[in-house]
Amino acid sequence: MKARKFPPAYPTGAFAALLFVLATMWYAASSQNSAAIYLLLFLLASVFLVSIPNTLTNLAGVTLRVESAKPTFAGDEVCLPVEIMNSSRATRYGIEVILPDADKTRERVDCVPRESAARLTLRFATHHRGEHKIEKLDLTSCYPLGFVRASKRFVSNQSYLVYPKPAGNPQLPTNHSRFADSWIQQGSGHGDDFAGVRDYVPGESQRHIDWKAVARGQPLMTKEFAAETKGAVCLNFFEVRFADVERKLSQLTLWVIEAERARQPYGLRLPTVEISPALGQMHFHSCLRALSLCRPTGYEHE
Repeated sequence: MKARKFPPAYPTGAFAALLFVLATMWYAASSQNSAAIYLLLFLLASVFLVSIPNTLTNLAGVTLRVESAKPTFAGDEVCLPVEIMNSSRATRYGIEVILPDADKTRERVDCVPRESAARLTLRFATHHRGEHKIEKLDLTSCYPLGFVRASKRFVSNQSYLVYPKPAGNPQLPTNHSRFADSWIQQGSGHGDDFAGVRDYVPGESQRHIDWKAVARGQPLMTKEFAAETKGAVCLNFFEVRFADVERKLSQLTLWVIEAERARQPYGLRLPTVEISPALGQMHFHSCLRALSLCRPTGYEHE
C-alpha cells in the first residue's frame, strides 16, 4: 500500500481538558503567588511538550498490508485481515487501524515489536451484494499520553465480494429440461467415465493431476470425468415468481446452497450469463459470484 500525505498530528479531546487544567493552575498560581503551583504547572506543561515528539515518531517506519477478504453473504460480517509492519528499530505501541468507509470500524494492537509485524482483523457488517472496494485505511496512534493523535492514511486497491442474502422457498424447482443430457466435470473418478485431460489451472485441487504424464516430462494436466446430467436442476432467473430483482437473486442463492448441500447437479441461468450444471466448491462459488455481480437492467421476461 502507498501512504499519502496527511496531517502528522492533531489534538484530541484530552488536549482540551489539559488546557483547562493548565489555565486553572495558572490562575491559582498568579492569584496566590504560589511557587509550588507554578512548579507543578511548568512540570505538567513540560511533560506534555515532551510527549508530542514521542507521539509523532510512534508511527515512523510503520506500514499496512491489507489481505483479501473471503466472500460473505449480505447481512453477515466481513472479516478483513490486516498486517501492521514495523520496519524501524524501536517497538511501536498503541496503534489503531481505522476503516473510514465502514462506519469508522477500528481495531487496536498494543505492541508491534521492532522489525516485526502484527496481524489483526477488521470486522464490519455489509448490507448490499456486489463487489466492494476498500479505498483507504487510517493508521493512528495517540501514545503515550493521548493528548495528540498522529495519523497516516493509506490507499488500498483491495476489494471483497458480497453474495445476495439467501431467502425464499428452500424447495428446489423441478425443471430439468434446459440442459444437455451429458456434461463434463472434474470428478472423483469413482463411477464416472474418463473423458480426457485439459491444462491444469493454478489453484485447482491436485488430486486429479495426471501424475504419470508429469513423470514422463509432460506439463501439468488435469483429468476430467463425464457424468450424466439427467436430473440436473436448472436455476432460472426468469422462472422465479418475484417482481423484485433482489428477491429473485436471494431465492436463486438459497437454491444454489440447497442444491450443493443435497449434491444435486445444478446450473444457473441469468440475464447476463448462463452456467452449465456441475457440482463442487468451484462451481458453487462461481454461481454465487455471478449472482452477486448480476445487473439485470432492461431484461425481458420469457
